[in-house]
Formats: sequence, C-alpha cells, structure tokens
Amino acid sequence: MHGHADAIEGRLGLAWPEGAEARRAEQRWRPWLLLALVATTPAFYLELLSPQPTWGAGALYGLAATVLAAAGVHVAMRSPRPLRHLRRNLMDPVLVAGLLAAAVLPSSHGAPAALWLRLAVAVLCLLRMLWALQPAIRRGSVVHLLLMAALMLVLCGAGYWWLEPTTPTFADGLWLAFVTASTVGYGDVVPTVPASRIFSFFVALLGFGVLTLVTAGIAAQWVGSEERAIEREILRDLHAQVGLLRREIAALSRPGSATAPVGRDGQQAVEDQ
Repeated sequence: MHGHADAIEGRLGLAWPEGAEARRAEQRWRPWLLLALVATTPAFYLELLSPQPTWGAGALYGLAATVLAAAGVHVAMRSPRPLRHLRRNLMDPVLVAGLLAAAVLPSSHGAPAALWLRLAVAVLCLLRMLWALQPAIRRGSVVHLLLMAALMLVLCGAGYWWLEPTTPTFADGLWLAFVTASTVGYGDVVPTVPASRIFSFFVALLGFGVLTLVTAGIAAQWVGSEERAIEREILRDLHAQVGLLRREIAALSRPGSATAPVGRDGQQAVEDQ
C-alpha cells in the first residue's frame, strides 16, 4: 500500500505520514475526514439548485475545510519532520483553500465560474476520499469492497431520487444509479436535468473504480487461495525432504556405519585396523 502511495505521490501531492504517532493520529482523523468530505456532495447540489446562496451549503463547505485543516496540522505536529510532511501533502492546503472559496462564492445557479470552481473542488474531494480509503482496499478485502460498493449504490440512488424528476421513488433512483455505475445504460431511465447529468459524471467515475476493485479483489482471492495451496504443498515436500535428510545423517552417525562422522578437529575418524 505504502509503495503504491509513494509511486503516485508526485502526481497527487499526497503521502502517508511518517512515524507511529503520526500514523495513529491520521487513523483517528480518517472517519471524520471522510464524513466531512462526503458532506460536500449535498453542499454542491444545494448551491447548484438554489438561485441564492444557502447557509447550509456554506456551512458544509466550511466544516470540511476546518476538519481537513485540523487533521493536517495535527498529523504534521505528530510527525518527526512536520515541514516534510506538509510539503509531501500539498493537495490538502489547496483543497482547504478551494473549500473556503466554494463556501463564500455566489450560488452556482447562473454563475459558470462558481460552478466550475465547485466542480474542481468536488473532483479533489473525490480523490482525497479515495486516498483515505486505501487502507480498506487491500488484497483480499472482498467483504470491505462489497460493502463499499453497496453503500455507494445506496448513496447514488438517494442522489438520483433527490435530483432527477424521472425517478420519483427511491427504487427508481437505485436503478438509475446501477445502470449508470455499471455503464450499462438501458435507456429506460436517463438523467434529464443538468444537476443529475453532472451527478452522473461522478457516478460513472465511481462505478469504474469500485466495480473494478471488486472484480480485482475477487480475482485476487481466487489466485491467493491457489497460491496458498501450492505453498502448503511445497512446505509438505520440504518437511519430508528434511526428515529424510535427518534420518540419513542419523544412520551415518551410528557406530559401524560405512562413513564415520567428522570429529571436532575437522579430521575424519578412522577405525583402527
């Protein structure tokens, strides 16, 4: 996990903390950070659907910025090299600034510049959430991946139920979320308003990522089971060979054997003729 993180650190501006205390602090902040970033999704649509700025959306953006800043400062203070940690996590201050700007800008309704900035912030929030979820996306964690996929489907279904006029029930929203995330697109229900079309963009991205991870996790589980079976067979053969070698050594060490054991001085003992 950490090797993969180091490989993409230069592109994302994110890195795992150094030091045991910093890692524990990051783990304590992780669930609160995820909740705060998830809350920016309804904030985005509250601003998009309302012609006037709403205090609720601004509060959610401000809360996410506060939690992200507090988490970054706390983890940096627990790191052995705080400045190095801050330099390796440049996305966090950029995202904090974007969240604060999204909180104070005018409503996205009829303001293209504000809409594009909030879209950019939404993409950064999505990347930051996926980064924070990496510990749960490890080899063999099929149960975690399936739970995450189910939760994503429920949340996306609720989003379509809220945003899309052609999905009057939650079941309709779930169906549209499924066909969008799986990229099936039957055409019986489609997004018809700008808000749900923007939402579909993120649902499709999440669908690509989550469904690919689930498939890869199941394949890794099968391959891992086969590898463990091969490893057990190799270990059994190795133990058998070691046991045979011990018996042969014991037989050679008995008095009267064809070959006498080696003495302490490195000379082979020779029987008196």
